Amino acid sequence: MRFADLVEVYDRIEATTKRLEMTELLVGLVRATPKEDLARVVYLTQGRIHPDYEGIELGLAEKMVTRVLAHATGLEEARIQRMWKEKGDVGLVAEEAIATRRQKSLESTPLTVAKVYENLDAIARESGEGSQERKIRLLSDLLGHASPREARYIVRMVVGKMRLGVADMTIIDALASTFATKADRDRVERAYNVCSDLGEVARVVAAKGLKGLDEIHLKLFRPIRAMLAERLETLEAILERMDKAALEYKYDGLRVQAHVSPEKIQLFSRHLENITGQFPEIVEGLKTAVRDREAILEGEAVPVDANTGEFLPFQEVSRRRGRKTDVERMAKEFPVTLFAFDCLLRNGEDLTPRAYSDRRKNLESMMKAAEGIRLSKVHVTSDVKEAEAFFDEALQAGCEGLMAKALDSRYEAGARGFQWIKFKKEYSAELNDTIDLVIVGAFAGRGKRAGSYGALLMAAYDEKADVFRTTCKLGTGFDDETLRTLPERLKSRRRDRRPPRVDSKLEADVWFDPEAVLEVRGAELTISPVHTAAWDAIRPGAGLAIRFPRFTGRWRDDKGPEDATTVHELLEMYRGQLKQTKKPVPRSA
Repeated sequence: MRFADLVEVYDRIEATTKRLEMTELLVGLVRATPKEDLARVVYLTQGRIHPDYEGIELGLAEKMVTRVLAHATGLEEARIQRMWKEKGDVGLVAEEAIATRRQKSLESTPLTVAKVYENLDAIARESGEGSQERKIRLLSDLLGHASPREARYIVRMVVGKMRLGVADMTIIDALASTFATKADRDRVERAYNVCSDLGEVARVVAAKGLKGLDEIHLKLFRPIRAMLAERLETLEAILERMDKAALEYKYDGLRVQAHVSPEKIQLFSRHLENITGQFPEIVEGLKTAVRDREAILEGEAVPVDANTGEFLPFQEVSRRRGRKTDVERMAKEFPVTLFAFDCLLRNGEDLTPRAYSDRRKNLESMMKAAEGIRLSKVHVTSDVKEAEAFFDEALQAGCEGLMAKALDSRYEAGARGFQWIKFKKEYSAELNDTIDLVIVGAFAGRGKRAGSYGALLMAAYDEKADVFRTTCKLGTGFDDETLRTLPERLKSRRRDRRPPRVDSKLEADVWFDPEAVLEVRGAELTISPVHTAAWDAIRPGAGLAIRFPRFTGRWRDDKGPEDATTVHELLEMYRGQLKQTKKPVPRSA
């Protein structure tokens, strides 16, 4: 397949603001792609070379790419740097720079998808002495044969900023439409949730059809997408729905999926990132704690005060993420304990189809006491007073609240539902609980905030439509340093027009790809004629807004945008708020 044909589709995707049109373009792309190239096309469209969990990154910074562009085009590096500063998108810089270079040599041959992928794969795998020079040569080779438009996307791929706004779920829609029907979409998504590898799903469904997806199973060292929970506002409502439930402490930490074998142990975050090197004490503890030869288990990594044994704030865990130095020192100063709460695989057997109660028994029988590894505390009951007492106990221990799990619940990878329900103390108040919202836009600052952003446009995730719907402007809770650095911190996500997956009636001064998640606290939820979250659900022509939102100071780097608070959750919280306060529906926000 010619790379130019792929780029032609990318151009059309980038130009649209309509998600349906984007999906149709992807369907056309999938149908036009030869089967042998399909996995490569899927990875490239995702902006990666391999699935996230493999941890294979291209490893070229934008500044390094500007040096390569100067070398490939004969332009002065200072000029390339000025262009980068003006455009803010190194891909557009590449397009302009290649367009102004001297005419390509007669030996130049058209690029293919396979050639681009192979060079990018080689760049990602280069390591050791002289690896930077070899990476530069491989990229220069591609740019030497690239058209200006091809150069734009090659460079964006290299720096990991495709700017297409294509979500994994949109690619799943395209695969289902091409190789099956819309009715079969769930089977395609389930295969992806089990293997976390869209390239593999594309390869299998293209070669073997829907039946081939049945061959994709849970496998050691290939993380499964995490099962998620809904929320309810009272313990009475939870037990009324479940009758009898397993209540677990809800720890305030980092969700970890541990894959254990006699030869190696790997840890993955909920975002499918390999975080093994960041938590050496968990790896050491699991060597002793797991009796079985092979296992996949889930737990929450919580920082613990080495002197008092008390839980420390989540920030102590987040300080470790992404670090390559001082990890051993931090592990000694702020050791982390893994509280295991589920067992997904045991000695080669997939336990996810089994009931929660069975999986818990397996977890308890395969674990033994070890330094830094403990079982989550659990209590099974159908009695509200017992549940309230256990809830108070969890708060006293320093937890956020409780997780309620149906005893017969299967582990549904990637699914969110009422088989698991989270409950915090604040749910019983109007809106004292924190929620996680996604930055989708910003408004220019005035006065003291001139030159930065005066407020951010925040959105909740609508999982049914796979879009982000606005729910508030966020302008308080930021310290001076955060305000000053916001434009630079969000620069890589900036878009010239509203992204296709953002639903907004407000016109922001700046738009962003919906990626960054912030923790927000508000006073209450109110009806709004301008925000689109839960539009028409409470009143025709109105959505839900958060009144008096305030940034808590916590960037939820551990969460992807689809893990943020959902529109459905906001709607349930609002309805619970009305039941508790018996307020009439307000006229507007």
